Amino acid sequence: MAWGRIVYIGGPGRPVAAWALVGCERPDLAAIDGLARMQLAARRLGGVIRVTDMCPELAELVDLAGLRRELTGQPEEGKDALGVEEGVNPGDPLA
Repeated sequence: MAWGRIVYIGGPGRPVAAWALVGCERPDLAAIDGLARMQLAARRLGGVIRVTDMCPELAELVDLAGLRRELTGQPEEGKDALGVEEGVNPGDPLA
């Protein structure tokens, strides 16, 4: 079953390699763990991975884990592009 595609983007921002992301069954949280670890390894090498063409099941799990921005470069649903969710009230003594 095709889950999507992984693209490794090297230091200069150019795609270096791409491959299919497939599994025998539906994606699960173990797949998300593997993608997060792959992203960490890519960053240690000075690059990033981007997951594209995700199947709906994988996209749901990526959103559930809160990793859409890290794995796709796109903001999560319902959040602005800068990631700002709250403002600070200058008169608030707890701020």
